[in-house]
Amino acid sequence: MAEALRERLKIISNEASRRDPDQHVTRLREISERIETLAAALPQPIPPRLAHFLDRRSYDKALEFLCSGG
Repeated sequence: MAEALRERLKIISNEASRRDPDQHVTRLREISERIETLAAALPQPIPPRLAHFLDRRSYDKALEFLCSGG
């Protein structure tokens, strides 16, 4: 999960990718779908805060939570 969240940040910050808006949006859509698939596969129950971040698509906060050992 953390790897996919990091990949999303890399895509967002990739200036070369942003020069081709269609490709950029496609890459963002693909990684978002991957994150949603991974989130659905997490062992239950997951921590309520993590569930909140994932449900709200607060992916930066979800990554911070995971990296802090939350």
